[in-house]
Amino acid sequence: MKYLLKTLMVMVFMIGLTSYGIDQANAQIKAPAVTGGSAQSLPIAVSKFHPQDPVYANFARDIPAIIARNLQSSGLFDPLSPQSFIQSPESIEVDNPRFGEWRAINAQALVSGSVTKAEDGRTRVEFRLWDVFSQAQLTGMAYMTNEQNWRRIAHIISDEIYKRITGEDGYFDTRIVYIAESGAATSRVKRLAIMDQDGKNHRYLTPAGELVLTPRFSPTAQEITYMSYKSGKPRVYLYNIDTGRQELLGNFPGMTFAPRFSPSGNSVVMSLAKNGNSDIYELDLRNRKSRQLTTHSGIDTAPSYAPDGSRIVFESDRGGSQQLYVMNSNGGDTRRITFGKGNYANPVWSPRGDLIAFTKILGGQFYIGVIKPDGSGERLITKAYHVEGPSWSPNGRVLTYFKEVRTQGGKGRSAKVYTIDLTGYNERVLQTPAGGSDPAWSPVNP
Repeated sequence: MKYLLKTLMVMVFMIGLTSYGIDQANAQIKAPAVTGGSAQSLPIAVSKFHPQDPVYANFARDIPAIIARNLQSSGLFDPLSPQSFIQSPESIEVDNPRFGEWRAINAQALVSGSVTKAEDGRTRVEFRLWDVFSQAQLTGMAYMTNEQNWRRIAHIISDEIYKRITGEDGYFDTRIVYIAESGAATSRVKRLAIMDQDGKNHRYLTPAGELVLTPRFSPTAQEITYMSYKSGKPRVYLYNIDTGRQELLGNFPGMTFAPRFSPSGNSVVMSLAKNGNSDIYELDLRNRKSRQLTTHSGIDTAPSYAPDGSRIVFESDRGGSQQLYVMNSNGGDTRRITFGKGNYANPVWSPRGDLIAFTKILGGQFYIGVIKPDGSGERLITKAYHVEGPSWSPNGRVLTYFKEVRTQGGKGRSAKVYTIDLTGYNERVLQTPAGGSDPAWSPVNP
């Protein structure tokens, strides 16, 4: 079968990047199958890129290495060892792939590319994704950027490959904000910190002397809402990542906590404790007006919007134990959705709208689980001595959370940030400079 490869020069402008579509053909590769608690991963060869100038040799090596790690971390791809590759990067660029040599090492897909200097002085990074068995190019892009963005380019390319093969958006060009923890268990120092989804480009956002908790990303802007004790009692703040500006959200008479943005980014839903009782409020960020959504004698907290903004899931002990409830976004039509043994907490609605993740405490054990919005299909996907705080990747296929383990003969504890896919397969720890808790996943970077 012959494939006609047409060049498509569509320019897309991004922050610090310019990308160009190269060409595309119908895919013959089947997306990796995920069933039960395991995944059938796709054998993929990610070749070193060809540096058309020796000055780019490091980029040509490091960019595909990050791509391979990203794809492997999803659990859906099995990058083959570069030591098994027969054809050289330069030969691929000059002669196109010799597909028989890639089939010989069991590769079903091949990623190749080049790095060179453009006429305007910027760096040009190009990649191509090939279907080895149909001998067709599936997609290709070229990115014009400065050298400081090379790591982000690797994440963007990873997203393109993930989407072309699975049919779903990727999540590699994203960040995770979390609480960096250090010090003794009885006097923990907790700071707001941010990193790329693979744990790189780490930096602190708040000083060590300011106790912070529950950071959450805005879905539409480079902003984070979180809880801080900088005034002596818990208050909800807004942090602008670009400017570093911190802003108090509302001058409420009681304690505010558990903030989370609406899907539009125009409002924040949170808990407000007054006179020993906690209810859920919504604050409009445009006019700073608030409205009370629940009026119950029980403790209502940890609200999270559905992706269409029509409903809110929250936790409450109004039924005698800590359970999950769903209500309309105006506070009406409240109904309980969990009836299993144990206590349920930290609900967060999937960006796809099909599931709600939660923390469950049962028999002295902590679990991360998922459940459908109607309360059916509960499934526990990981457990530990203490595991809590789930947050979704923007494509709704992976969760991040934190896990604590005992140290020093049971007298101390250590918290780390983890990721896992929805099947409970492929659990991974993210390496951070200090301990980490309460992570929140960003949308795809603008």
